[in-house]
Amino acid sequence: MKNFVFNSIFLLFLGSCTNVEAQVSRNDTLQLDEVVVSASRFGEIKRLLPFQIEQIMSQEISFRNAQTSADVLAQSGQIFVQKSQAGGGSPILRGLEANRILLVVDGVRMNNAIFRGGHLQNVLRIDQQMIEQVEVVFGPNSVVYGSDALGGVIHFRSKMPTLSLTNKPLLQTSAMARYSSAANEKTTNVTFNYGRQKWGSLTSVSFSDFGDVRQGENRRKEYPDFGKRYFYTVQQQGQDVMRPNPDPNRQIGTAYAQLDLFQKVLFRPTAKSTHVLNLHYSTTTNVPRYDRLTVVSNGLPRFAEWYYGPEKRLMASYQSFYFGSKYYDELQVTAAFQRIEESRNSRTFGRDLLKSQVESVLAYSLNMDAQKKSGRNTFRYGLEWVYNSVHSEATNTDRSSGSQTAADTRYPDGGSSMNWLALYGTNHLQLAEKWFLQGGLRLNQVNLRAAFVSREFFPFPFDHAAQASTALTGNLGVVLIPGVKSKVSLLGSTGFRAPNVDDLGKVFDSQPGLVIVPNPMLKPEYAYNLEVSVEKWLANMLKFNGTVFHSWLQNALVTSPFQLNGKDSLLYNGQMSRIIANQNELRAAVRGMSLELNLYPAKGWRVMATYNVTKGTIQQSDKNRSPLDHIPPQYGKGSVEWTYKKWRMEALSMFNGWKRIEEYRLNAEDNESGATPDGMPSWWTLNLRAACRLSPTLTIQFAAENLLDTNYRMFASGVSAPGRNVLIALRASI
Repeated sequence: MKNFVFNSIFLLFLGSCTNVEAQVSRNDTLQLDEVVVSASRFGEIKRLLPFQIEQIMSQEISFRNAQTSADVLAQSGQIFVQKSQAGGGSPILRGLEANRILLVVDGVRMNNAIFRGGHLQNVLRIDQQMIEQVEVVFGPNSVVYGSDALGGVIHFRSKMPTLSLTNKPLLQTSAMARYSSAANEKTTNVTFNYGRQKWGSLTSVSFSDFGDVRQGENRRKEYPDFGKRYFYTVQQQGQDVMRPNPDPNRQIGTAYAQLDLFQKVLFRPTAKSTHVLNLHYSTTTNVPRYDRLTVVSNGLPRFAEWYYGPEKRLMASYQSFYFGSKYYDELQVTAAFQRIEESRNSRTFGRDLLKSQVESVLAYSLNMDAQKKSGRNTFRYGLEWVYNSVHSEATNTDRSSGSQTAADTRYPDGGSSMNWLALYGTNHLQLAEKWFLQGGLRLNQVNLRAAFVSREFFPFPFDHAAQASTALTGNLGVVLIPGVKSKVSLLGSTGFRAPNVDDLGKVFDSQPGLVIVPNPMLKPEYAYNLEVSVEKWLANMLKFNGTVFHSWLQNALVTSPFQLNGKDSLLYNGQMSRIIANQNELRAAVRGMSLELNLYPAKGWRVMATYNVTKGTIQQSDKNRSPLDHIPPQYGKGSVEWTYKKWRMEALSMFNGWKRIEEYRLNAEDNESGATPDGMPSWWTLNLRAACRLSPTLTIQFAAENLLDTNYRMFASGVSAPGRNVLIALRASI
């Protein structure tokens, strides 16, 4: 029956296409003048810069049809993504993750005072349907972006309204509907564009409903039961019951839904000024923490419930652009407000108390960036101010009586705040016909305040914490362009990250038997980076990109055993737990390389391959070294793509190497409990996707992912990846 349905859909797909030229992204020309904004906040020609930059355009995002924005990044083959639940996705750049990489949306930093050092899912709250371009700058980029940009910057640029070129209003409408089988996903999007000559409006509504993810059935013979979900928890007559799962490959506890609203208004009164009002809102249903729901203690589930409450994110920003002045050729002013609300809710199996911890963050920011060209120099300078306030509360609710009592909060119960202030300046200089020099400096000041009020829940030897961090960061890079088809660059850069509220003031059971406690003695961590990149075209057919890097981390923040009031353990949530805390280790090092090959053997054909390898160690003394956490195994992608008239097709394979257990940093963020006793096995998948332009206004897309139904997990993940997945989507525009 499955084969009949599969073949019927495929035959319908083949027979419905007309002879309309496919409007898809084509890669059979030399792309020598790609423009990026992520490196400096202004448009620059990518090949003149010393940075390693990955671009993902909206056409690629539409063709890949990924379920979430995290999957968009993973499918590039250049970015590793960890998942603790189906509603998760934490990108890793050069072995650094979470609050060590910076997320930016339309020039506004998403990183806030409670971005944790573990694994995040914030990137999922960006609607991929409205992304015009993703730009990823690898390596420290604190000169332009300040704190947190140690591993790199991921800059999401959303679509802009389209203005009318005539006196008549321009009205455009588009819609998308997608279904995928592995998670019974149903996603829809409707977009409206209204444009006049001087102003325009772009409105979008997206909704995704994900069911429980079915994992792959074909496992390694050494681990025949790896990832199987043998039970789940339900309530019967007010009691928790452990019920057998009739299909162990169905990961019960991974379903959730998400709503995204988008509104952008563009006003261009003159050729010398532009104004943009940008509104994003995202919310979810409860998102189950799948890895916690699968933990067993004494033969029973440890938790009957563990879920993130609705994750709400509101961003409102106003941007103004001015052109032509004595002091600048272009000036950008960005003022933004964000409100983030998230919660963690857990209840131990067989107990009545549901613990709820609710966090609210208000974030305000102001950026002013200017650019001025003079001869062979392009000067850029600016300032940034950011303020975050954090309010944290917690309750225990008795499910039988409904009564509530106070509980310990995740973050300081007296409130906390952070304040960032910075000035920066850069210059891009053409030294000679083939030589370019890029350099810059940034002065940063970061302040943190936190108060611990409750002595019942926080019997710490302090009642408040305060920090003031000052840092000077810089970069210097040189680019040699021997000819139109080659490039060599050398870059030295520094970055820093000031401890945030999550680093300094969090109380949390990171895994059973371990509890993280506050450490007000933390210092900022710094990164010093060297990298060499080479780009070469051969015979207009083969393009090679390669980067080798080495980063040194000083005062690196890592989670290690700790003592509180002279004790190394405490009773937390009814369980005696070993105490750990974020601490500044002496130093750490991360090194690796990234390779990409693009071959164009004939018109319409493209063969592409990526390969990434990263190594990381913590050096506590000359003879004492241990693995650094968050370091992914070898990974990459290989694909063959064919584009012809109305068609675009791709066969691709994603792959990961082994991550052996001896390479894990145990009892930290590598989540060895979600792996096999030997670590995380290597894997590869086979995937097919295609798009056909049925008419000038209608496109149908089809994909068959993980064709071999391979069972696998991404390193450090607590949920298995989808098994065989059939996807179909329709896109219409008027």
